[in-house]
Amino acid sequence: MTVALMWEARAVPGRGAELLAWAREQRLPGRPPLRRETFRAPQDRVLVITWWDAPHDADLPELPEPETGSVTRPVHRWRFERVAEE
Repeated sequence: MTVALMWEARAVPGRGAELLAWAREQRLPGRPPLRRETFRAPQDRVLVITWWDAPHDADLPELPEPETGSVTRPVHRWRFERVAEE
């Protein structure tokens, strides 16, 4: 089964580039994911998606919370599993 972990944070206004650089530098402990992509969006948002060959409820490494004061709210995290294409 393929599981996708999504990590999304919103930087303090004007610190989006800093948050993006921080997210790109983060290394996940243990085995690497099958795939990892990083995105940015308006309002200084950063999104990281990692793909894993694992069960939906597997204990997988995730990006941590950024340092206090660099984001406007707690990080949002979602977990999805791939479904068959029709």
